[in-house]
Amino acid sequence: MANLGVDSEQEPLLGDRTPGSREWDIIETEEHYKSRWRSIRILYLTMFLSSVGFSIVIMSIWPYLQKIDQTADASFLGWVIASYSLGQMVASPIFGLWSNYRPRKEPLIVSIFISVAANCLYAYVHVPASHNKYYMLAARGLVGFGAGNVAVIRSYIAGATSLQERTSSMANTSACQALGFILGPVFQTCFALIGEKGVTWDVIKLQINMYTAPVLLGAFLGILNIILILTILREHRVDDSGRQCKNINFEEASTDEVQVPQENIDQVAVVATNILFFVILFIFALFETIVTPLTMDMYAWTREQAVLYDGIILAALGVEAVIIFMGIKLLSKKIGERALLLGGLIIIWVGFFVLLPWGNQFPKIQWEDLHNNSIPNTTFGEIIITLWKSPREDHSEEPTGCPVEQAWCLYTPMIHLAQFLISAVLIGIGYPSCNVMSYTLYSKILGPNPQGVYMGWLTASGSAARILGPVFISQVYTAWGPRWAFSLVCGMVVLTVTLLGVVYRRLIAFSVRHGRIQE
Repeated sequence: MANLGVDSEQEPLLGDRTPGSREWDIIETEEHYKSRWRSIRILYLTMFLSSVGFSIVIMSIWPYLQKIDQTADASFLGWVIASYSLGQMVASPIFGLWSNYRPRKEPLIVSIFISVAANCLYAYVHVPASHNKYYMLAARGLVGFGAGNVAVIRSYIAGATSLQERTSSMANTSACQALGFILGPVFQTCFALIGEKGVTWDVIKLQINMYTAPVLLGAFLGILNIILILTILREHRVDDSGRQCKNINFEEASTDEVQVPQENIDQVAVVATNILFFVILFIFALFETIVTPLTMDMYAWTREQAVLYDGIILAALGVEAVIIFMGIKLLSKKIGERALLLGGLIIIWVGFFVLLPWGNQFPKIQWEDLHNNSIPNTTFGEIIITLWKSPREDHSEEPTGCPVEQAWCLYTPMIHLAQFLISAVLIGIGYPSCNVMSYTLYSKILGPNPQGVYMGWLTASGSAARILGPVFISQVYTAWGPRWAFSLVCGMVVLTVTLLGVVYRRLIAFSVRHGRIQE
């Protein structure tokens, strides 16, 4: 991951300069330059570990919850899953505000320590005699609270890079985050070899098994991360041109540093970017949620087949996203961030338009077992419950197809597999493009001012989207089917593109807006 920033580091530090101009006399020293990029790389690692902390247990939560507390049902599972995003939504503005007025090491270390403690709590949720499910709920909520440091990470990177370096650095950050989401389930699969029983350390009542080993690894990596932050991370802030700025986060202020400009931030652009980011994450969250129910309904896949095939598809999308993140760094220099954001939204719209049912072929109807095996009518937790069904169960008699209790199954044409795969590829191109461009434009709009609080609100809006997206799609898909569900998503994207068109000219860098740098 350390190599992700190499391209940015090879670029000119301060961009084009006018010879003889006094404002360009301040040159970044080699020592400061190396320290700045070492610090940024440590935060790449922190972002990677934060996303691993979410995904490393996501496939084992349901069986572990059933094991420790027999009273837990799918409805409660929904709360456990959502607690991570809820915790992050609450914590992001808090840590962001903290980072604006104190050295950023403080919120980073505290947030990681909270995650470490929460992982340890998760490993001990089997110990209490009762109410174990609530201890798991608290543990996952606290892990999410610790993940609120994403706002601090992005605000630090935005403040420690020039405009020329910004897009590349934000792409590297998102790539590390995506890589964490991809590798987390891989680590979980490796720990599955330990088995459900594992070994027990009686002295401290610690069980090391397939459920607890991943979080114990997460706790160990968190401690290592704290040590690296304490020893390597330094406070750095540069303006849009790359010159060092004075800031409250600096422990020592250099006489060569320039003052942060005090012009106003374009609040219209800030609000619009938050809305754009919310919609982008909302759409991708609902797509991830609906993949398994949709494929089970349309192609009569069993639970085991759905977990395997959809897992492969989502893993492939993760790899695709990392490639897109890397390619964006080059493409943005030629056509600009706003054009890439617009193009990404159009590609997403095409992806969902392709998903609309057509033709005369209908899905196989599931007449047996009228309980809906693919998607619930009531709770979010049951949407993903099929992901944790034991592969050892006998699926030979498992009813498959589109449940007849979903009335739309009887008259809605099936979505062909080719349609679904093309749509997944398109969405896999559009989403990472929009994700990186949203963060990049947002950081440039804010300029060299402290960005902690603003990044906190942006992260919180993304967390809210990840909570509401699955709820929206579960209700609409169950009641009205894929035609209405994906038509509404297409309409939502059209409105988002319209909003982008209205504010397009305002989504410019702070220094460009105030005439200090030419676009």
